Amino acid sequence: MKTYQKLVAALAAISLLSVATLGCNTVGGAGKDIQKGGKTVENAAEGAKK
Repeated sequence: MKTYQKLVAALAAISLLSVATLGCNTVGGAGKDIQKGGKTVENAAEGAKK
């Protein structure tokens, strides 16, 4: 039973990693995605100030 749980956990981890990799394509792409998210939060905070 423990082997089955380890297999399921490993498959879940691989699936999440695959989705993350496909979403960003590269580490540089991930950096750009994170930067865009930061800009969005920054703009929302600036808008809330006004």
